[in-house]
Amino acid sequence: MFTVTVRDHLMIAHSLSGDAFGPAQRLHGATYLVDATFHRPELNGDNVVVDMALAAQEVRGIVADLSYRNLDEEPGFAGVNTTTEFLAKVVADRLADRIRDGALGPGAHGLTALTVRLHESHVAWADHHRPL
Repeated sequence: MFTVTVRDHLMIAHSLSGDAFGPAQRLHGATYLVDATFHRPELNGDNVVVDMALAAQEVRGIVADLSYRNLDEEPGFAGVNTTTEFLAKVVADRLADRIRDGALGPGAHGLTALTVRLHESHVAWADHHRPL
Protein backbone atom coordinates (compact mmCIF):
# COMPACT_ATOMS: atom_id res chain seq x y z
CA MET A 1 0.00 0.00 0.00
CA PHE A 2 1.21 3.49 -0.88
CA THR A 3 0.13 6.71 0.80
CA VAL A 4 0.55 10.42 0.33
CA THR A 5 -0.43 12.98 2.98
CA VAL A 6 -1.12 16.68 2.54
CA ARG A 7 -1.62 19.09 5.42
CA ASP A 8 -3.55 22.27 6.17
CA HIS A 9 -5.19 23.83 9.22
CA LEU A 10 -8.72 24.66 10.32
CA MET A 11 -9.85 27.37 12.74
CA ILE A 12 -13.41 27.22 14.13
CA ALA A 13 -15.54 28.20 17.10
CA HIS A 14 -18.10 25.86 18.64
CA SER A 15 -19.57 24.51 21.86
CA LEU A 16 -20.31 20.92 22.78
CA SER A 17 -23.49 19.75 24.50
CA GLY A 18 -23.42 17.33 27.42
CA ASP A 19 -21.83 17.00 30.81
CA ALA A 20 -19.05 14.83 29.37
CA PHE A 21 -17.60 17.94 27.73
CA GLY A 22 -17.12 19.98 30.92
CA PRO A 23 -15.89 23.51 30.12
CA ALA A 24 -16.08 22.79 26.36
CA GLN A 25 -19.84 23.22 26.72
CA ARG A 26 -19.11 26.93 26.53
CA LEU A 27 -18.31 28.58 23.23
CA HIS A 28 -14.59 28.20 22.50
CA GLY A 29 -12.19 28.24 19.60
CA ALA A 30 -10.25 25.35 18.15
CA THR A 31 -7.39 25.24 15.69
CA TYR A 32 -6.85 21.85 14.09
CA LEU A 33 -3.95 20.61 12.04
CA VAL A 34 -5.58 18.66 9.20
CA ASP A 35 -3.82 15.72 7.52
CA ALA A 36 -5.44 14.03 4.53
CA THR A 37 -3.84 10.71 3.59
CA PHE A 38 -4.62 9.09 0.25
CA HIS A 39 -4.20 5.30 -0.11
CA ARG A 40 -3.70 3.09 -3.15
CA PRO A 41 -2.24 -0.39 -3.60
CA GLU A 42 -0.15 0.50 -6.67
CA LEU A 43 1.33 3.71 -8.02
CA ASN A 44 -0.44 5.22 -11.03
CA GLY A 45 1.09 5.54 -14.50
CA ASP A 46 3.13 8.54 -13.35
CA ASN A 47 4.47 6.57 -10.35
CA VAL A 48 2.57 8.69 -7.84
CA VAL A 49 -0.29 8.08 -5.43
CA VAL A 50 -2.07 11.30 -6.33
CA ASP A 51 -1.18 14.75 -7.63
CA MET A 52 -0.06 16.42 -4.38
CA ALA A 53 -0.78 19.93 -5.65
CA LEU A 54 -4.38 19.05 -6.56
CA ALA A 55 -4.83 17.18 -3.28
CA ALA A 56 -3.56 20.16 -1.28
CA GLN A 57 -5.78 22.53 -3.28
CA GLU A 58 -8.91 20.48 -2.56
CA VAL A 59 -8.11 20.11 1.15
CA ARG A 60 -7.49 23.87 1.31
CA GLY A 61 -10.90 24.51 -0.26
CA ILE A 62 -12.72 22.27 2.20
CA VAL A 63 -10.90 23.83 5.14
CA ALA A 64 -11.67 27.33 3.84
CA ASP A 65 -15.40 26.49 3.74
CA LEU A 66 -15.31 25.59 7.45
CA SER A 67 -12.74 28.05 8.81
CA TYR A 68 -13.48 31.22 10.73
CA ARG A 69 -17.02 30.10 11.46
CA ASN A 70 -18.97 29.47 14.61
CA LEU A 71 -20.20 25.96 13.80
CA ASP A 72 -23.02 26.37 16.33
CA GLU A 73 -24.54 28.89 13.90
CA GLU A 74 -24.14 26.78 10.74
CA PRO A 75 -27.48 25.22 9.68
CA GLY A 76 -25.77 22.03 8.50
CA PHE A 77 -24.49 21.39 12.03
CA ALA A 78 -27.64 22.32 13.98
CA GLY A 79 -28.01 20.11 17.04
CA VAL A 80 -24.77 18.24 16.32
CA ASN A 81 -21.76 17.97 18.62
CA THR A 82 -18.98 19.03 16.26
CA THR A 83 -16.33 16.97 18.02
CA THR A 84 -12.88 16.39 16.57
CA GLU A 85 -13.98 12.92 15.45
CA PHE A 86 -17.11 14.27 13.77
CA LEU A 87 -15.20 17.03 11.96
CA ALA A 88 -12.64 14.50 10.69
CA LYS A 89 -15.54 12.63 9.08
CA VAL A 90 -16.98 15.83 7.61
CA VAL A 91 -13.65 16.70 5.98
CA ALA A 92 -13.15 13.11 4.76
CA ASP A 93 -16.65 12.88 3.27
CA ARG A 94 -16.32 16.23 1.50
CA LEU A 95 -12.92 15.24 0.15
CA ALA A 96 -14.27 11.87 -1.02
CA ASP A 97 -17.01 13.72 -2.93
CA ARG A 98 -14.39 15.85 -4.65
CA ILE A 99 -12.32 12.78 -5.54
CA ARG A 100 -15.42 11.09 -6.96
CA ASP A 101 -16.24 14.22 -8.99
CA GLY A 102 -12.76 14.17 -10.58
CA ALA A 103 -11.23 17.19 -8.82
CA LEU A 104 -7.95 15.31 -8.23
CA GLY A 105 -7.62 14.42 -11.88
CA PRO A 106 -7.62 11.10 -13.73
CA GLY A 107 -4.52 9.92 -11.86
CA ALA A 108 -6.66 9.61 -8.71
CA HIS A 109 -8.90 6.86 -10.13
CA GLY A 110 -6.93 4.10 -8.39
CA LEU A 111 -7.31 5.55 -4.89
CA THR A 112 -8.90 2.99 -2.58
CA ALA A 113 -9.13 4.79 0.77
CA LEU A 114 -8.76 8.10 2.51
CA THR A 115 -7.82 8.95 6.10
CA VAL A 116 -8.36 12.39 7.57
CA ARG A 117 -6.64 13.20 10.86
CA LEU A 118 -7.48 16.29 12.89
CA HIS A 119 -4.84 17.16 15.47
CA GLU A 120 -6.60 18.90 18.35
CA SER A 121 -3.26 19.48 20.03
CA HIS A 122 0.26 18.06 20.02
CA VAL A 123 -0.94 15.23 22.29
CA ALA A 124 -4.45 14.43 20.98
CA TRP A 125 -5.99 13.76 17.57
CA ALA A 126 -8.76 11.84 15.84
CA ASP A 127 -8.90 10.00 12.52
CA HIS A 128 -11.65 9.06 10.13
CA HIS A 129 -10.74 6.33 7.66
CA ARG A 130 -13.05 5.55 4.78
CA PRO A 131 -12.96 3.52 1.59
CA LEU A 132 -13.31 5.27 -1.74
